[in-house]
Amino acid sequence: MAETALTPQRSVEGRSPHGRPGRSAPALLLRWLPAVSVTAFTAGVALFYGVSVRDLGLFAVYLAVCVALPGTLLVRALYRGRRTLAEEIALGVALGYAVEVVVYAAARAAGAPLLVLAWPVATFAAVAVIPRLRGSGSRALRTPAPVWWSWALALTVASLVAWSAVTFFRHTALTWPGMASVNVDLPYHLALIGELKHHVPPATPMVAGEPLLYHWFVYAHYAAASWITGVEPLVLLFRLGMLPVLAALVVLLGMVARRGAGSRAGALAAVAGTFYVVAPSLYLGPSTGVFTWKAESWTSPSQTFGALLFAPVVLLVADLLEGRGGAGRWTMLGVLLVGVMGAKATQLPLLAAGLATAGAVGAVRRRRVSPALLVVAAMTGVCLLFAQFVLFGGARNGIVLDPLSLVRVTWGELTGRGDARPGTASLLGVAALYAVCWALIWFGVLGLFAGRPGTRTPPGVLLMLGMGGSGLGAVLLLGHCQMSQIYFLAGSYPYLMVVAARGLSAARARARLPYRTAGVAVAAGVLIEVLVRWLCGVRVPLEPGRPEALLYLPYGVLALVVALVVGVLALRGWRGVRLWACTVFLVGALGLPAAWVTRALPNGGAVPGGAGEDAAEAGVSGATVPEGTVAAARWLRAHSSPDDLVATDAHCRWGHESPCDSRHFWLAALAERRVLVEGWTYTSANMARWRPGVRVQDIPFRDQRLLRDNDAAVRDPASPAGRLLRDRYGVRWLVSERRPGDPGAPAGATPAYRSGDYAVYRLR
Repeated sequence: MAETALTPQRSVEGRSPHGRPGRSAPALLLRWLPAVSVTAFTAGVALFYGVSVRDLGLFAVYLAVCVALPGTLLVRALYRGRRTLAEEIALGVALGYAVEVVVYAAARAAGAPLLVLAWPVATFAAVAVIPRLRGSGSRALRTPAPVWWSWALALTVASLVAWSAVTFFRHTALTWPGMASVNVDLPYHLALIGELKHHVPPATPMVAGEPLLYHWFVYAHYAAASWITGVEPLVLLFRLGMLPVLAALVVLLGMVARRGAGSRAGALAAVAGTFYVVAPSLYLGPSTGVFTWKAESWTSPSQTFGALLFAPVVLLVADLLEGRGGAGRWTMLGVLLVGVMGAKATQLPLLAAGLATAGAVGAVRRRRVSPALLVVAAMTGVCLLFAQFVLFGGARNGIVLDPLSLVRVTWGELTGRGDARPGTASLLGVAALYAVCWALIWFGVLGLFAGRPGTRTPPGVLLMLGMGGSGLGAVLLLGHCQMSQIYFLAGSYPYLMVVAARGLSAARARARLPYRTAGVAVAAGVLIEVLVRWLCGVRVPLEPGRPEALLYLPYGVLALVVALVVGVLALRGWRGVRLWACTVFLVGALGLPAAWVTRALPNGGAVPGGAGEDAAEAGVSGATVPEGTVAAARWLRAHSSPDDLVATDAHCRWGHESPCDSRHFWLAALAERRVLVEGWTYTSANMARWRPGVRVQDIPFRDQRLLRDNDAAVRDPASPAGRLLRDRYGVRWLVSERRPGDPGAPAGATPAYRSGDYAVYRLR
């Protein structure tokens, strides 16, 4: 994270050839110390949690040579804006990922996945041959970062690594049977990586014949990394893959925030707000994180990967809207928009809403719309249409118009009445709680009104404000079978924090509020929330017979305490904008303690030392985990072709057979093979049948006859059903999961491999 200038050859007088004073070795060491420290810490954490030295070394070389270095060279050739070295490398990582995904898709479709290496090789060759591509002018545009800023970013990255270790690595084993208790979505992600390793265009590996109408670019990146390094997809997904993404994301959000907030202090507040401030939930109990936003960096890799690619898009669009154009910026924007298009479906609609906001304000102010904005809007629209009708095939994937569905679910969690429907008063009450909680963390936005009269808000800030407003609107208006409308809010969250930080800076400057006073106000806000939370002691879900009105008690007390503090300040002589600015800082800090609860414990409230919510959700015990799962799947991977079709009788998550929770993906995940029918929950066909009020994982398979034939064939490969699967569907392998108490081996079958509770059969 540290920034340092290049070290030109120094003359005997201690000056560079350009006449600038040279830097001594100790000074350079101090500047590099933050980056070196956080890198060493990250490597130590990875090694401690089971990553081998070989895998870590290969991944580091891949990241540097195949992503960061060629990406940075492209950034130097295309982007002439002022930046630090850390920002330049982070931009290079984001651009490198975007190019890698596109090239890998073409290479895999051509049947030669290692041709993905052509793009870094071509980049190195072009830069070596064409001098003007070396971006030598970028050296003059590079600015050194203050040491405190480098340390701030480095410590932020280190905290995210530590948070990953505590809340994810510690509960996500790399070995069986502990691996069986991981978050329920991880085998799904792992299966998609296996699919992208062997097939482009991809299909849904758990149900043969189902198209993969999903944002799959992050899995293409994992597949490319696995091909190049030889590292298992499991290790990439569970340990290594998101580490550089998180580090680059922190740096790029700092870069965007510095532009939007107008100062490094404001940028630091925005970065800290993104990762350490959440909407305050003043309740005790396992649902304490219900009002919070949480970065699901590991359990939703598409969200984190999409956020990384989206950050430079916001930066470039802000540049273009503010008159800083150039062919290089447009080229970078085009490449990154293509990357975002398939990385996360929720990002481009947010960008479109932000552009609409900036355009509307510009039209009112100047009676015209910026040509650059129209071009960016056209590019965004093309990518949106391509994503919706080509990548996603027009499927809604469980998204429906269902106003306040998030509020209904929250009411059920808070009251413990999940199967009941709230009344109108309850619905509006919880919606008001959401509005209050969100207003608290973004209260700093009001500081924008503290600017000097006649000061115009830059188009980039309007862009972020529009994205934030659309994210809040989407999360309240839309519904989803897995509550995934929350990702609209997650995607806009950092940019609302940038706007809030800009407002805080404006309020402090207008009121001439000293930093010390602002810090005291922040500390007071933190203390107030902690005291209100624990003194009120409202535990959720509410115990039977407890009045629903208790849900509003902590927030009412909070309002009274804040009003009391403000009243005392007013009596002490604080007036006008100074009192108002102090109140903004006081209220804006109320989300800090909630962030600790959400980030330090798995899913905001799981008991420390336990397996966390992920294992509780999995419901897996030693008695229900079949033995030999990994061995059987790996044997099948080694002895079959990637185009071979597999049938299995395992469809329900272990421990969730009645009713059947069809989120069983382990065979496709570990064997990297397509399965005729395994788990069907996340298929587009299944989610299209979902309606609010029904658990999507409980919806039966769409073709019950095929399911019966499938299971009959696996249990007796010599039966007519076995021949049917072989001749009609092209099934080549059967994998039977035999638990204790099940009948013996199928009659007339000769197993090709047996391990623990698994038998693998070949159909010739």
